[in-house]
Amino acid sequence: MPRGPALGSSQLAEQLRRERWRILHAVHDRVEEVAEAAVEVMRAEIPSYALQDERFFDDVRAQVLEHYRMQLAALAGDRDIAPEDLVFSRAAAMRRARAGFALEDWISAFRVGRQVMWDALLDCAGTSAEAQQAALSLVTPLMRYVDFASTHAAQAYVEYQQHVVADADRERRDLLEQLLAGVAPARGGLFAAAQAYGIGPRSPMMAVVAECVGDTRTGDLASAEYGYATSASISVAGPWAGRTLVVVRHGEVVAVPVVRAGMDAQDICDHFEAVQRRLAREGTMLAMGISTVAGGAAELPRAYAEARAALDLVPGGGGVAALPRLSPFDYLALRADDLARQLVDPRVRALLEEDRGRGDTLAATIRAFAEADLNLRLAAERLRVHHNTAHYRLRRIEERTGRNPRRIADLLELLVALAIRDGAGEGEDCQ
Repeated sequence: MPRGPALGSSQLAEQLRRERWRILHAVHDRVEEVAEAAVEVMRAEIPSYALQDERFFDDVRAQVLEHYRMQLAALAGDRDIAPEDLVFSRAAAMRRARAGFALEDWISAFRVGRQVMWDALLDCAGTSAEAQQAALSLVTPLMRYVDFASTHAAQAYVEYQQHVVADADRERRDLLEQLLAGVAPARGGLFAAAQAYGIGPRSPMMAVVAECVGDTRTGDLASAEYGYATSASISVAGPWAGRTLVVVRHGEVVAVPVVRAGMDAQDICDHFEAVQRRLAREGTMLAMGISTVAGGAAELPRAYAEARAALDLVPGGGGVAALPRLSPFDYLALRADDLARQLVDPRVRALLEEDRGRGDTLAATIRAFAEADLNLRLAAERLRVHHNTAHYRLRRIEERTGRNPRRIADLLELLVALAIRDGAGEGEDCQ
């Protein structure tokens, strides 16, 4: 069967142009239907969108329709798209960011919109070879528009989030400074922020101060990045995630956890010790001081001073000094200066240092005897040694030091010397 004359390149180009115009015109005639289909796919595929009301989807529908009309104009070659053409999309991005939508969801909406438009173009093209070729010629300009529009919208989204984060940081710092002055805000934005953290004039709360002392991976000293990483770790971890005021302030991280119903100071200490250990495993070494409970905003300056003082008890390599876990005796022993150490009888100091090198059996006996209220048989049971062994150890301590552990004054002196020795030893080990 004879074939017709082959089309020239200009004729092919004209045919392709006509097919493209036909496809675009067909989609334009049903653009509202296509936009509605896109909205329904977004509702089905993006979980955060599925939870929204019809007012939200009216906004989405208007956005999709505006984009589709602009896309069709661009694909037809009627206009070049400039950033000022996408002001409507920038405003929508800010609305989504303000409403708390993730950027990933916002970009997913663009992906859905692109796919639905492409399906509509194919559907309107038909099955002829010429129509299919014309539809394929629209792929590149379609992708170019979607990339340009989504990138522009994403930039607006990120800019807004950065603005919000900066405002939130400033608000947290202002709130902390007012609390450290002993005053709970009574009105305005700071009052709302305090309420969000559960902070009121008489709320029981604690102060936690953390300082970065280095990075075991690089050997670097503390930096601002460590402070923000620590702040983030404290904010998102634990059963009260996001509800603890945490601020990076003058090279330190300050947290003000509220002691909520069903909690106590030990729960707070457990949480922050877990944060310190986790960051240490990741290479960030922290020194952390934890205060006792403040009975309201008026007592928070005292709590902050306590947390700062507790930092002095942390060894050089980092760790946690939690005042609620220390007795007055422990605290005074840990705060002992060089003069206090010199006041320890040289015989007692020599015995305890020698005992440390031999496994601390005598130190363990002193502690067990005190904890058993001077009941030697009970102390021996807890040490899992024979009663005669425990008796021998006490006699040896008395012979070497001149202190009889059965006398309260002598036992107290031995315990003080032991606490001073252990406190000094921890600091030396971590220098």
